[in-house]
Amino acid sequence: MSDGAPEAKPEETPDGAAVFPMIPEELGVHPLLLAAIHAYVFLEGSETAVLNAAVAEEAMNYVVSYLQRLDGNDLRRAREDMATLIGFAKAEKWPKQHIRFLQEFLKENGIGS
Repeated sequence: MSDGAPEAKPEETPDGAAVFPMIPEELGVHPLLLAAIHAYVFLEGSETAVLNAAVAEEAMNYVVSYLQRLDGNDLRRAREDMATLIGFAKAEKWPKQHIRFLQEFLKENGIGS
């Protein structure tokens, strides 16, 4: 760039961006649930320097409202997948706040209640 500002490498996460750890495919967790969790973490946890807080909150509310539609086998699968993620996080010795986030995610967002 000609303005003299250093360009961020694509693999670098900008300061202030909230990013959840990568989840291995081998766990068998539904990819749409993982996508929703990663989006939620980014939208909820990123600083205003990274994204507009009002827009992020609106988008996060949509993500949550879609997840609240889960019922029957889809809800059962989401609960099983969350249990799998919690077990993986504990085995990998993730920070306690990450594990707590997973443990409380469905209840805190009114999913399946």
